[in-house]
Amino acid sequence: MAVKTPWWRDAVVYEIYLRSLTDSSADGVGDIGGIRSRLRYLRDLGVDAVWITPWYRSPMVDGGYDVADYQDIDPLFGTLYDARALIDEVHDSGMRIIIDLVPNHTSDQHPWFQDALSAGPGSAERGRYIFRTGRAPDQPPNDWRSVFGGSAWTQVPDGEWYLHLFAAAQPDLNWRNPEVAAEFEDILRFWLDRGVDGFRVDVAHGLIKASDLPDLSIGREDLIEPPDRTDHPHWDRPEVHDIYRSWRRIAESYGGDRIFVAEAWVATPDRLARYVRPDELHTAFNFDFLRSPWRPDSLRSVIQSNMKALDAVGAPAIWVLSSHDVTRHVTRYGRPHTSTVGPRHELPEPVDLEVGTRRARAALLLMLALPGSAYLYQGEELGLEEVEDLPEELLQDPTWHRSGHTARGRDGCRVPLPWHGPVPPFGFAADGVQPWLPQPRHWAARTVQAESDDPNSMLSLYRNALTLRHSLEALGDGEMSWLDSPPEVLVFHRGHGLACAVNLGEKPWELPEYKRLLLASETLQDGKLAPDTAAWLEV
Repeated sequence: MAVKTPWWRDAVVYEIYLRSLTDSSADGVGDIGGIRSRLRYLRDLGVDAVWITPWYRSPMVDGGYDVADYQDIDPLFGTLYDARALIDEVHDSGMRIIIDLVPNHTSDQHPWFQDALSAGPGSAERGRYIFRTGRAPDQPPNDWRSVFGGSAWTQVPDGEWYLHLFAAAQPDLNWRNPEVAAEFEDILRFWLDRGVDGFRVDVAHGLIKASDLPDLSIGREDLIEPPDRTDHPHWDRPEVHDIYRSWRRIAESYGGDRIFVAEAWVATPDRLARYVRPDELHTAFNFDFLRSPWRPDSLRSVIQSNMKALDAVGAPAIWVLSSHDVTRHVTRYGRPHTSTVGPRHELPEPVDLEVGTRRARAALLLMLALPGSAYLYQGEELGLEEVEDLPEELLQDPTWHRSGHTARGRDGCRVPLPWHGPVPPFGFAADGVQPWLPQPRHWAARTVQAESDDPNSMLSLYRNALTLRHSLEALGDGEMSWLDSPPEVLVFHRGHGLACAVNLGEKPWELPEYKRLLLASETLQDGKLAPDTAAWLEV
């Protein structure tokens, strides 16, 4: 009898940015009730699981990634009862549910941090965070910078400083303190007991800091991910792996293939593979694929190097094109420079959305044909672009404020989804309710309703591709081999007579002999694959 592949090795997972899926309570913010109302849509789209961004109690300084209570639901989103009902309904729909875990930092409103402020220097309460004296009056302990801009240190009234690699309202935890490790093991069990199938680990590469907190002397480009070095003082420290070994043991004690997926911005595929060794986390996002320019040599190199590194530890690749942290790929692919470095949103370049959309369609078929799992970001199945003209007074991302209003931040990829109707809020909320971020009026042509009956729409392409992926034995987990092709074309074989071809050149390309065209991102031109087009072939 063949061994069944664990679900997470080839699943297609749909990321739900909770505030922006659907509002069921008429306050302009998406919520758990909104997710429950869209489960049929997600099931019919063809995804295997959903990943939900943080729903915990939070002051919402960073969209819920500043957690005040990890074992309760923020009233903005619902209740613990609502969460449990959603977990059950996701399972009843034949899908699985992954929730966000935020272990690098808490909110400054978390009871632990409030206790630390009250207890004072040298206390056990402060030992849960990273408090230090300055190196001189009114000077922070070192030169570390916040990812969101400005210093990574804030001074409290008694003169000590606390570390926050993100917003000042997100103090970093001290993972060298056993109380912190014990607390998060309790948090994992709390949610596993309630039936979640896994966790996406936020800032998985950042939990451990060098004890001596040395100066870094870096530029902007090093704020998200480390350069190729083994001694970075706060990114990708070797000690993080001990944490994940303990978590893996907890997950395996529950059975049922409970899993972790790491958000780990690291320097090389080999370093990423360290996070998904057999006794650590199960999977990790392949950000090299997301950041790659739309060039055949770059994409081939990224695919080969990542699969080689992951194969060495027996882990599947996790492919992703967009998320709530990066510019939507329709926009990226429509720019003159199609690569991206980290989750940056401040590239002031013209965008050709027609070109970007065509490339995004081809990228979908490329991604879904590769071995492993794929994560979709809500709205990409509609071909939504980055909203780059949001009024400045409505921007909420901490990056906007901490950068001195020079970097607009991530709000442009977080605009609420359009579901139906000719005018905003397009069914995201009740008529007359203003969403937390405004939707472009031209998204009337991008609603689910508008695209559902159009066989040439992006939504139809996603539905068709996901249906085929589930039905074709060759797709999902397994091997691949490159086939001969011109330099500007990628062609690979997935076994069982299936091949994928992607034309990244400027001229149509004559397809090799094939039995049947299974799916193409654009109509063939006299039997040729047009530029920026991909096809699945039975060969």
